[in-house]
This record gives sequence, structure tokens and C-alpha cells, in this order.
Amino acid sequence: MTTRNEFVARFGGVFEHSPWVAERAFDATADMSLTSDGVHEALVVPFRAASHAERLAVLRAHPDLAGKLAIAGGLTDDSKAEQAGAGLDRLSAAEHAKFTALNTAYTEKFGFPFIIAVKGLNKDDVLSAFERRIDNSQEEEFETAAAQVEKIALLRLRSLLPGEDNA
Repeated sequence: MTTRNEFVARFGGVFEHSPWVAERAFDATADMSLTSDGVHEALVVPFRAASHAERLAVLRAHPDLAGKLAIAGGLTDDSKAEQAGAGLDRLSAAEHAKFTALNTAYTEKFGFPFIIAVKGLNKDDVLSAFERRIDNSQEEEFETAAAQVEKIALLRLRSLLPGEDNA
């Protein structure tokens, strides 16, 4: 059996810089399956039940795509690998300028960075989604971003717990 500290140490970063999600999941779940789907199911319950302010803090903990943290090398290992997989670490100067302008406009409009699960996407896919979603309403985009955070968490769990979903 995993202790609370072990669980939080292992899964506390799945929701970007928000170990409270793992703490609440562990505290609320008596018999959790330690598979990516089982842990994900346990983690999304407290995330969805959290206050608007807590969920907003999780959204705000995510870095801008191809933003200043990426350039300065300040991304978490997960974020760095995810962005690199979509080619966001290899943008031309013009592409970087476009991402910077969209990041600024998006954050000013919504109050949190643009969030998308980039696995399986390329920079053009990300840019297209960015341009499409910037026209969403505040409520619609909050829910879309929260759903993307949950998807990112599942993808991260699948890399942490490979092959365990068939257990």
C-alpha cells in the first residue's frame, strides 16, 4: 500500500504545480487502482469539486506555450517534453512572435495561459486551436482549459504508469 506522502511525491505534479489535487485524491479514495486510469479518475474528482479560485490557480500554474519560461529553460520536465514534442521549441522568429502575441492576447482576455494537450499535435495544430479558442466566452474557455488540464494529467499518468492499465 502506498502512503499519502509517497502518493503525493509520485503524482503531486501531474496537475501542474498543484500537489493539493493528489493530497485530496488520496484522502478521499479508500481503494484506488494504481493504474493511469484509476489514478486519473481519483485526481479529477477533487479538481472538479474544487472552488473556481482553486481551479483557476491550476490553470494559471501552466506555462505559456513557447513562452518566456521555455526560452529561459524554466519549464518543468513534463512541460518541456510536451512542448518539444509539438515542435514548439523549434519555432522560427515569425512563428515565435505570433505565439507571443496570441499568448498575450489570450492571457489578457481570460486571465490564464492557453492550455492544450499538445501530444500528437504539431505547431500548426496548436496555432489553429489557439486562433479558434481565443474567440470563446470566458466560461466556455475556462471549461475547455480545465478539460485540457485533465487530458494532460492523463497523458502524464500514462507515461508514469506504463502498461499498468491492463492490470
